[in-house]
Amino acid sequence: MEKREELYRGKAKSVYKTDDADRLILLFRNDTSAFDGKRIEQLDRKGMVNNKFNAFIMQKLEAAGIPTQFDKLLADNEVLVKKLDMIPVECVVRNYAAGSLVKRLGVEEGMKLNPYTFELFLKDDAKGDPFINESHVVAFGWGTAEQLARMKELSLKVNDVLSKLFDDAGLLLVDFKLEFGVFSDGSIVLGDEFSPDGCRLWDKDTKKKMDKDRFRQGLGDVIEAYEEVARRLGVPL
Repeated sequence: MEKREELYRGKAKSVYKTDDADRLILLFRNDTSAFDGKRIEQLDRKGMVNNKFNAFIMQKLEAAGIPTQFDKLLADNEVLVKKLDMIPVECVVRNYAAGSLVKRLGVEEGMKLNPYTFELFLKDDAKGDPFINESHVVAFGWGTAEQLARMKELSLKVNDVLSKLFDDAGLLLVDFKLEFGVFSDGSIVLGDEFSPDGCRLWDKDTKKKMDKDRFRQGLGDVIEAYEEVARRLGVPL
């Protein structure tokens, strides 16, 4: 597989063309950002940890019948993935109240949500990733009703699979965001990444935060927490 020119440079990853029209290479960088990219720092080992963490999770999801973009690991910080036409909508599943939900509604952090909630956000840093609904997605042409239904179905299945996986490792899956795209055959496929950058994970007993909130809130030991989560799951680093 030949790695060619850079197609896109995001806040934490770079996307490269390959000599296969249906495959791309993702490079996980050590860049760590918060507040829609307003704060960016370099954290040693972060690219490697997130790349291997993501590969582990995506393979677990594939085994559970959830189609993902993941193809194979290429290096410590590179992965081969399917090329998708990304839908600019973030799907967020919340099992416990945290983050923007607490700020918006004034509820207590850590409150168990029964049942879980499912939310949509427009992926647009310049606008602050605004909260949207299904009607907005269809009316503005960001996706179809059928695509949204499939995205919701897959998001809730991901929640079932990963809630148990993390629970078995002594962790609470508080919330997470997912992004989806359309593959060349028209199917909806889970894309981007699943790592502690895009979810909230708390120790089940102590409620210690083990995710990117350690960076957002200045708690320190960010990568050490990511590595501890990986160790508990059995991710080979």
